[in-house]
Amino acid sequence: MNILSNLLSQKTQPQPAPKQHRGIEIKSPREIEIMRQSAKIVATVLKEISEMVQPGMTTADLDAYAENRIREMGATPSFKGYHGFTGSICASINHEVVHGIPSTKKVIRTGDVLKVDTGAYYQGFHGDSCITIAVGDVTPDAAKLIRVAEEALYKGIEQVKAGAYLLDLAGAIEDHVKSHGFSVVEGFTGHGVGRNLHEEPSVFNYRTREMPNVKLRAGMTLAIEPILNAGSKHTRILSDRWTAVTVDNSLSAQFEHTVLVTETGYEILTDRTKV
Repeated sequence: MNILSNLLSQKTQPQPAPKQHRGIEIKSPREIEIMRQSAKIVATVLKEISEMVQPGMTTADLDAYAENRIREMGATPSFKGYHGFTGSICASINHEVVHGIPSTKKVIRTGDVLKVDTGAYYQGFHGDSCITIAVGDVTPDAAKLIRVAEEALYKGIEQVKAGAYLLDLAGAIEDHVKSHGFSVVEGFTGHGVGRNLHEEPSVFNYRTREMPNVKLRAGMTLAIEPILNAGSKHTRILSDRWTAVTVDNSLSAQFEHTVLVTETGYEILTDRTKV
């Protein structure tokens, strides 16, 4: 287990969760409405970033833009200062998997596979989402990886409803990823989200008996986020103690939405098509 188990994502292999949903918050209608607003802020920022990214920009440029927009909309960046993280976004390029630190030295280039993850804290609740952006013309293999990563997210989301289990999501994601010849990164998972940026339960993207197979209930809010590698599923952490990279230098892609569990299905709170 590496340092990230107690840092930004807490997405490394988690400790077993208590049974019977203890520690898993069920949001009230009032709390859900606030989360709709925090999630809308996140969706707006990510949509704007996806439209503005150009070769020659730095990841620090995107970070400054995201922080400014989040604050303009009355929220604060969820990530900035979280366990010492210095950015308002995580910006990870190509073989960088997650938690890339924004930098003036990290220049975005044509052909890059850019992951941008951000969160907003609004009136006591967080929204959290990630997109992968194809910068200019990317290779066919890179384009396929990005497409399958986004498809995998929706395959998982489609399983969400009260009475479903986390393994339903995990299996749908894993099957789709592997059917296209890619690997699921197992060292990082999704999570509950709400009053805290990271809450129970851990939302995994592959079948496992090592974590609780929680039954979903209406009012749960989950950050579902499959992470795919073109090659090996294994990662390592750079000396900055944050950035995770693929061990074989293969490309990585990730998509994430904050999702509300309802009695009959789900609501994607960070839906960028609605902002």
